[in-house]
Amino acid sequence: MTVSSTVVRNSYAGDNSTTQFTYTFPIHSTSELKVILRSSAGVETVQTLNSDFTINDTGTGGTVTFTTAPATGVSVVLIRDTNLTQDVDYIANDPFPAETHEGALDKIVLSVQELQEEIDRSIKVSRTAPITNAQITDDATARAGKLLGFANDGQSLDATIDGSQVSVNATNAANSAAAAATSATNAENAKTAALAAQAAAEAALDTFDDDFLGAKTSDPTLDNDGNSLADGSLYFDTTNNVMKVYDLGGTQWKQLVPTTSQQTNIDAAVSNATNINAVATNISNINSVNSNATNINTLAGISNLSTLGTNATAVVTAGNNITGINSFADRYRVSANSPSSSLDPGDLWFDTTANKLKVYDGSSFALAGSSVNGTSQRFEYTATAGQTTFSGADSNGNSLTYDVASGTAFADIYLNGVKLTPSDFTATNGTSIVLGSGAAANDILQVTAYGTFTLSSFSASQITSGTVNNDRLPSPTLIVKGDGSSEDGEIQLNCHVNTHGVKIKSPPHSAGQSYTLILPQNVGTANQVLATNGNSTNQLSWIDATETKPTVADVSQTIAPATATTINITGTNFVSIPIVEFIKTDGSVTLANTVSFTNSTTLSVNVTLALGNYYVRVENPDGNAGRSTNNILTASTAPSFSTAAGSLGTFAGNFSGTLATLTGSSDSAITFSEVGSNLATANVTLSSAGVLSTTDFGGSSTTPTTYNFSVRITDAENQQTDRAFSFTSSFGASGGVLFN
Repeated sequence: MTVSSTVVRNSYAGDNSTTQFTYTFPIHSTSELKVILRSSAGVETVQTLNSDFTINDTGTGGTVTFTTAPATGVSVVLIRDTNLTQDVDYIANDPFPAETHEGALDKIVLSVQELQEEIDRSIKVSRTAPITNAQITDDATARAGKLLGFANDGQSLDATIDGSQVSVNATNAANSAAAAATSATNAENAKTAALAAQAAAEAALDTFDDDFLGAKTSDPTLDNDGNSLADGSLYFDTTNNVMKVYDLGGTQWKQLVPTTSQQTNIDAAVSNATNINAVATNISNINSVNSNATNINTLAGISNLSTLGTNATAVVTAGNNITGINSFADRYRVSANSPSSSLDPGDLWFDTTANKLKVYDGSSFALAGSSVNGTSQRFEYTATAGQTTFSGADSNGNSLTYDVASGTAFADIYLNGVKLTPSDFTATNGTSIVLGSGAAANDILQVTAYGTFTLSSFSASQITSGTVNNDRLPSPTLIVKGDGSSEDGEIQLNCHVNTHGVKIKSPPHSAGQSYTLILPQNVGTANQVLATNGNSTNQLSWIDATETKPTVADVSQTIAPATATTINITGTNFVSIPIVEFIKTDGSVTLANTVSFTNSTTLSVNVTLALGNYYVRVENPDGNAGRSTNNILTASTAPSFSTAAGSLGTFAGNFSGTLATLTGSSDSAITFSEVGSNLATANVTLSSAGVLSTTDFGGSSTTPTTYNFSVRITDAENQQTDRAFSFTSSFGASGGVLFN
């Protein structure tokens, strides 16, 4: 090969996760690649091949894979270190071995590149800098404990420079720096102590100033610093000439001793102690008199107080019902306009405009009784041009009035004989009609008012037609009786034109049954039916009307033919203990040897099958059955190798052609494939038919190498068998060349 690159090393930074690093230069063998880890502290550790890392070489480069990812902060250095030996032996008069000769030249170039890499890292003098002598001639004794530097002429090296004074000066400087630092620390400590003493003195003074506030003319609300008062603070009251202490719990100043006038009062209280105790004993009565002083004064001003005493019982009764008396004004009101506040259903209002008593129905006032005399009353008005409001006396002198309930007028309104709709007029107050648009002159407005009344009780047998309102039916139970003889009670639900109907009928008396059917709380789903719970109070529920069939999951399995084998069959709705059949694709059926019920989704089945593919059918004891969609069970023999494991032989490096053909067998078609990718390192390919071939055995390798690899046989049922093989490359110079 040619050597076109001068790269001999690659460097990377570890990140605690990456394990693979590439090198971009050729090596003769994996032992000639040095792998070094350099820590952030500069410690270098040479790694061990096949212990700390492995190499996958491609001939012009390759990949280093670490067993453990280098840590973050660690430098990864990959460097070539070619063995400095010469292994080529030319045989006289043999043909010229071009490949061997070129390999030897390549090795020389690689070694030169590595030397240049080391020279590049050495200390050198530039080509233009003059130096007369770069040699060190002093012996070890002369050099011991000395410094290396340049001689006085600057042109030669001197290894005997005395460095003792440098060490002394460095020590003195360090000692001086330490002494200065100690002095600075002591000074700072003294300063800190002085400041602490000052702060303590100031704090003590401030505390005393806050505890004793000095002399003041009145009770202070804050201390001398403007802060809240502390419990136990003192001050001298110059107004009363007494010392006071602050009670934080009661937030008040208290005297330590009484004043002169206070002492006089104390003495007086002591002398009247008997009377004071008597007052204290009756303090409850005194407080009662005081709290009722207003009422007592009111009673004192009543001239007929004796009459009130005579009727004390009636007064007490009125007092007990004072709430109702006070609320009567809200229950009954008299006014020209409808009340609008404090309204409750049942409130009464006498309408002085209509001279009618009305009752509040929860939304509006309705007539307490009909305003119409009889069942109906008619009114007729002749309109003026543009007239909209009609009220008062009509053309016959009758004053308009009509009943209103919940805002609806019990009246029909006609204009020129045409009945008006409620959108054409407003009739809500019982005394006037207001048209939406003005009438023409001489239009005739007619009003037919209907009286309201209460229907008296009557026998239901008298109802022979019409519809009974839902509110008039019995609640919560509607009973349809039998005829007392032979006909059982029933309910008929008719179609909308009443020509067809469906009946729900009671069981006969002879059944002796009394139960309740309670409908479900939802509509269920399609194809469901109603079912009872078996109790006298039947909560009906929706259930599926379809049969519950077992299902077999399409899980493919392969077993050995003609061998009793236990397998798991999975699916749904299995019932103990089902029949399990295995249906071959040719239609033949084999029953299971044994069936063990695990649960509704799993069966443990033992079966012996001939070679072939099978469907699985499961039949529950109730006859419901299900079969797998696909032929999921295969009885097949696993593939096997005919070619023995181990070495397939030794072949010359750079050999081109077929190395070996692997053979095997199964009861179905087989294919060969490699387990892993080791064949690529030998530049060898494996066909699906088992042929191992190469165009350049060993690739760029020039040293004898044993290549280990594994091959897998897979049959049509995806059964697999693996076997390990190897082959070895050989190299050697043969023949010779004669140079003149």
